[in-house]
Amino acid sequence: MPAEDDPDAVDDATAPDDSLAWETLDAEVVYSCPGFDVVNEDVRMADGAETEFDYLSEPESVVVLPFTSDGDVVVIEEWRQAVSRVSRGLPVGGVEPDDEHLDAAARRELAEETGYEAETVDHLTTVEPANGIADSVLHYFVARGCTPTAEQELDHNESIRPETTTFDALRDAVADDEVRDGRTVLAVLYYDAFGPDE
Repeated sequence: MPAEDDPDAVDDATAPDDSLAWETLDAEVVYSCPGFDVVNEDVRMADGAETEFDYLSEPESVVVLPFTSDGDVVVIEEWRQAVSRVSRGLPVGGVEPDDEHLDAAARRELAEETGYEAETVDHLTTVEPANGIADSVLHYFVARGCTPTAEQELDHNESIRPETTTFDALRDAVADDEVRDGRTVLAVLYYDAFGPDE
């Protein structure tokens, strides 16, 4: 399994001297709200043409695939206002300044959203889910030995109900289009394809 990436590392394919690189001439936050900003940039593209580019900017997040000691998966049901329905998925949350490491963020989000605490937390993968329109980064973790030993500490705008299911049932729900949350779909399919990070 891949090791956790250095968040400060620069990929050679995105180095500033790459022939495909754009130059940022100016940038400003044109809209801000709790959770994300919208950034407007003046850019010079690789062919020399100048234009504007807008994107959503948000803190890095963690996605947790939590297994109980019995091998069940802890999932959540959460109201999602943007799609006007309850969404079934995995615990997800933003990395906070007080989180010493990404795995600490994963432990915190798991406990806050579900009331479960993990014995171990291991990195699974890191992705940029929408890098054409956002700077979002998702760090995926597998949590094991999860037990309901904490209290939920939900944010003011969260409505979450935790439950457990088997991994096979969750995978089948993904295959049957019953789980629509893209972060959960990726976690389940990645874990199923590459196996546990042990």
